[in-house]
Amino acid sequence: MHFHPVRLTAALMTGVACAALATPASAQSETDAVAEIDESEDVIVVTARRREERLIDVPVAVSAFSGEALEERGALDITDIAQAVPNVTLEASRATNSTLSAFIRGIGQQDPVSGFEQGVGIYLDDVYLNRPQTAVLDIYDVERIEVLRGPQGTLYGRNTIGGAVKYVTKRLPLEPSFKARATYGTYDQAEGVVTASVPMGDMVRVGGSLARLSRGGFGDNLTTGLENYNKDIWAGRLSLEVGGYDEPGFIRLQGDYTKDKSDPRGGTRLIPGLASGAPILDNVFDTRGALNEPEQEVESYGISLHAEMELSDALTLRSISAWRKDDSLTPIDFDALPAVDLDVPGGYFNEQISQEFQLVWDDGDALSGLLGFYYLDAKADTLFDVRIFTTLPGLDLTAFTSAAVDTETYAVFGDFTFDLTEQLSLSVGGRYTWDERSAEILRQQYLFGGSPVYGGSGVPAGAPQTDFDGSREFKKFTPRASISFMPTPDHNIYASYSKGFKGGGFDPRGVGANAPAADPGNPTDAEVADFLSFAPEEVDSYEVGYKGNLGLLNIAAAAFYADYTDVQIPGSVACEVQGTPTFCGVVSNAGKATFKGLELEANTRFGGGFGLSGSLGYIDAEYDEYITDIGGTPTDVADFRVVQNTPEFTGSLTASYDADLGSGDLYLGATVSYRSKVSQFEIPNPYLDQDGYALVDASVKWTAPGGNWSIGLYGKNLLDKEYKTSGYTFVLTDPVTGEIQNGTNGFPIPTLGPDGTLTAFYGNPRQVFATLTFEY
Repeated sequence: MHFHPVRLTAALMTGVACAALATPASAQSETDAVAEIDESEDVIVVTARRREERLIDVPVAVSAFSGEALEERGALDITDIAQAVPNVTLEASRATNSTLSAFIRGIGQQDPVSGFEQGVGIYLDDVYLNRPQTAVLDIYDVERIEVLRGPQGTLYGRNTIGGAVKYVTKRLPLEPSFKARATYGTYDQAEGVVTASVPMGDMVRVGGSLARLSRGGFGDNLTTGLENYNKDIWAGRLSLEVGGYDEPGFIRLQGDYTKDKSDPRGGTRLIPGLASGAPILDNVFDTRGALNEPEQEVESYGISLHAEMELSDALTLRSISAWRKDDSLTPIDFDALPAVDLDVPGGYFNEQISQEFQLVWDDGDALSGLLGFYYLDAKADTLFDVRIFTTLPGLDLTAFTSAAVDTETYAVFGDFTFDLTEQLSLSVGGRYTWDERSAEILRQQYLFGGSPVYGGSGVPAGAPQTDFDGSREFKKFTPRASISFMPTPDHNIYASYSKGFKGGGFDPRGVGANAPAADPGNPTDAEVADFLSFAPEEVDSYEVGYKGNLGLLNIAAAAFYADYTDVQIPGSVACEVQGTPTFCGVVSNAGKATFKGLELEANTRFGGGFGLSGSLGYIDAEYDEYITDIGGTPTDVADFRVVQNTPEFTGSLTASYDADLGSGDLYLGATVSYRSKVSQFEIPNPYLDQDGYALVDASVKWTAPGGNWSIGLYGKNLLDKEYKTSGYTFVLTDPVTGEIQNGTNGFPIPTLGPDGTLTAFYGNPRQVFATLTFEY
């Protein structure tokens, strides 16, 4: 499916019409969940429910970080905030710097190929990013980042089953402004960000940012000579704003562009080469993979138009129109060796258009809320080779896959709050979603080389193993309700229920020739469709919480329970197709899971400029049922499976000190964050799974009198802890217990390629950098 020209034109024209009608909105749009400090009352104010409220009033588990707080922490990209938010995992996905793996309260998705929808929604200025590629957003010119935990969908945008992360950039000021930031640090980190804006009359402002973000590698590719884990990015944003501040309307036209020319990111082997004898490397950031085609390049860009108009003192109309596109070319060397044991040159090509309307009611009396409409038309193409040249010498086996999986979705949603008394309020909401997923999947076997798509000289071997073209629809109503009791204005006790939904789809790695068929070896189109497709998943989430201001101490505590059904488990395994060894997708709605947990966030300020803040998360996540096919028999293996990327305990503690120094302002801060043992996949793996670990960060920042310039020194992972974030595994395991099977040499038995694949990727080592900032 490609974009419908009529729908595309209609969506953009409607958004433009709303913008044209809008008379120039409040500078701080209610579409944003703002995090700010009221200095007179030391109160955090948010608009998580599309209206300004104190955080203490909101019956929602939300964490928010202002741009200033992120600067004080020395945050580099969006993954850094996961250290301070309970029960949240945000990581760069395996062999990439820019693709995001996100999990909240046990729900997420780490497979980046087309066909699998994210479990956590990522928003850039209220625009939902349909694919995880390019979603590791670098932090510059940011107003705030916020994390909403639990199912979302009755207040904005796309329905997301696990939660949402929202990245919000700064609005343009009324006066001319200029800001420049320069950073230099270890590993030749060199960054520069310039931001400027200027008013063009009383109503119009134009401005933008240009960022150069670079860093040398943490290690090297010992075969190609390229740097490993380096960073080479150019990025920019440009905005045109009309109205805002004290005006009754607001328009914002914004464009952004990012180009990432970082070298390929290779993993390190955790076992020696079982055939070649290649030893394990001393430096976990070094690699030996020889694959360097296609040349790595990631490019993303988009345009959005935000408009709002006050129809009356109580009623506001909003429109959010957006178009986005990203292309990623990447060579992935699974086995991390010079030989073509398991090499995957690949490309991801995504495009989307979205339109959202909201009617917001807030009369300052007993009723507030909104009605909304959302439309998304998104195209996701994934093309990749799986090259196995060493298994059958001389044949150079390649399986080429082209998977175009498109999504078209409509939704209507609403959420209203009724103040039953001055102390008691009731909120109810609901969403109805129509999803259509269409797929064109082609898989062709090649011999004697790679596919011509990636410059290979292979020749087709027989008919396509998959040649599928089909679509399916998924519809669901998902409600939400909460009740909130405030015995005094400084204490809120609440309870909530919300239902989450994630649509089904088609496995882009599936092999149609392997579909069970009434006529063996000749499956029908319907049998192939059933074999490649998977059903939607759902979650019923319950939460009780307390938020309070206890004088010096602000606290937010929550307990949650989630019943997760029809859980989608994507995966890939070694297999045989038409008698040749290769790589196959295995996706199923494995069964049921239950999540129970606790969360605590607190901060306090002592006398003399001392402050303390922290978070603590606990989750008991386990499968109640996990059905897998073993020898043709459906078998429940739940006792031997775990929930991936979900540590049982997460926590952080930050100590800070503010003081006057030389007529300027001094900030000192130190953070310790902890994550308990985590499994990278549903099957525990002693090689890849990461034991519990702690990270230590620290920062010192001095701001000159008047605030026109500042200098900061930052340290990340000061103890230089080595910790795994992801990996690849293709070794033989027991089909029930998942226990790795070792050969006579004492090492795991490989399932693809004679050298075996057990490869890991690691989090950043110790980094120290200094930043000089000037602003006018």
